[in-house]
Amino acid sequence: MKEVDNILRILKSASQMIESDKTLGLKDLSDQTIHSATISQDPDNIIVAVLVYALSKSFNRDYYRKMEGWKTFEESVKKNLKSAYFALESNDVDRCRVGLGKIRNSINKINGNLSNYIRSIFERAKINKAFRMYEHGLSSEQTAELLGISLWDLATYIGQDSSAESRHPISMPIKKRIKLAEDFFN
Repeated sequence: MKEVDNILRILKSASQMIESDKTLGLKDLSDQTIHSATISQDPDNIIVAVLVYALSKSFNRDYYRKMEGWKTFEESVKKNLKSAYFALESNDVDRCRVGLGKIRNSINKINGNLSNYIRSIFERAKINKAFRMYEHGLSSEQTAELLGISLWDLATYIGQDSSAESRHPISMPIKKRIKLAEDFFN
């Protein structure tokens, strides 16, 4: 696990937000770790980014909270987030990973539509975070491999996002770039 301090900070903040039911900031926490995940290509950073983003989407949908199984899921998230960051504070990376895995596995303990909805959120979160890493400069192939998604799913997402094209700065005209290059080498 690389950048333990960053992951610890993210997990602790996420846990506090969920405990206090102030979950609007979860997405920002996820975004904060994407830069680190892109640079380090550390699977733990990536897992935390995806997990926190998925929790953001899940906890900010009020109608999920009214569905059967929500309390079970919520309690598992609270318990295992705390367990994960306490383990990391004690430098027990393996126990931290177990805690994070238990959150994902808690979806299997829920019956009905809520389980399907949250499972879908986790899958879309992986694709979303893959796209964000792609935007930070990783190739689509590297990104898909790191997140365990198909290149096809990522390419489809990239193709649907019109902001990808609009974020590229307008470069100077070709003739001006050639002139700059010539002046540089002369």
